[in-house]
Amino acid sequence: MTRETRSTGKIEISPTVTVEDHDELSRVYTPGVAEAVERAAADRSALPRVTGIGNRILIVTDGSAILGLGDVGPQAGLPVMEGKSVLFKTLAGIDAWPLPVRSRNVDDLVRTIADVSVGVGGINLEDVAAPRCFELTRRLRDELDIPVFHDDQHGTAIVVLAALSNALRVVGKDLADVSVVVSGAGAAGSAVSRLLLDRGVRRLVVCDSSGALHTGRDLDGEKAWLAEHTNPDGVTGDLAACLEKADVLVGVSAPGIVDEDMLRSMNDAAVVFGLANPDPEFDPEVAREHAAVIATGRSDLPNQINNVLAFPGVFRGLLDSPVRAVDSVVMSAAAEAIASLVDAPGPEAIVPDVFDERLVDAVADAVGATAIGLSEETRERG
Repeated sequence: MTRETRSTGKIEISPTVTVEDHDELSRVYTPGVAEAVERAAADRSALPRVTGIGNRILIVTDGSAILGLGDVGPQAGLPVMEGKSVLFKTLAGIDAWPLPVRSRNVDDLVRTIADVSVGVGGINLEDVAAPRCFELTRRLRDELDIPVFHDDQHGTAIVVLAALSNALRVVGKDLADVSVVVSGAGAAGSAVSRLLLDRGVRRLVVCDSSGALHTGRDLDGEKAWLAEHTNPDGVTGDLAACLEKADVLVGVSAPGIVDEDMLRSMNDAAVVFGLANPDPEFDPEVAREHAAVIATGRSDLPNQINNVLAFPGVFRGLLDSPVRAVDSVVMSAAAEAIASLVDAPGPEAIVPDVFDERLVDAVADAVGATAIGLSEETRERG
């Protein structure tokens, strides 16, 4: 008889088999389990058939960038990780378990995550602050033979591209022709900028708290790369200067930093995304007076751009296919799948509902399809 327990969190472990008599005990544990051990020892590819490794991931955080609250520590970040575990299971049938880690040293983090990765089919990095997240993601991708997905980078870039593709359809503009300003040069801003560049955006300026990134500033790391590959006109001003005559604003920075004068200075039929948490970069009511399409991260407003549109389906596709690297090909495919579910894009309809029953399968199929035609080595390493 099992002792009744009471959990105050959002998740628990639930077995897929019963153990109610000695016969079932012998199959689940000793001596029956020895056969599974021998199969796994002889052939690693047997693991998904004798364990749940093929449907199991870890959600790893150091608690350094939790929501809009910042560095609250790994344990205080647990409610977010448990919530994401619920979404993975409910929406995509994936078993996800939180792994909060104390260290902020990249060497330690890589070693820890690599050591525990042998029991899962993928790693979801969550709420790891920039610039540490860039090196951590890169090194884990090189170190591990399972997918590594950083939701603040990859997930945000996917949903922004999906939403922007449909928003530009609404206003009759093309990615290659629009002027884009990205407010925020952290994990999300960097990933969004890289993906937009890969998709053909030619006029893109990234702003941090000191203004436009450009080659005349003393920058290093990811910001130096962004300065080198964006801002072709050499804009040197603040966010207000950058937004003059811009077609698109992608805000992934801080609430309330874009005022009405900035919005008024943008081109006609502007598209503005304010994804700061918990409130957008601009007042949505004011933005409606000056922009043709508005999106935020809020669930109580139209056009909610939320990473839940992407990560369940992306991981479902990664676990079910030979794809091992989350690159621009995978992200673009996922974004196109999300955008395609909006049959008739409009000013208040540029992304599908997060509970659209087609969503996870569409994204998963699109991710899996990126493996077609690739060599075995390429599919394994991306």
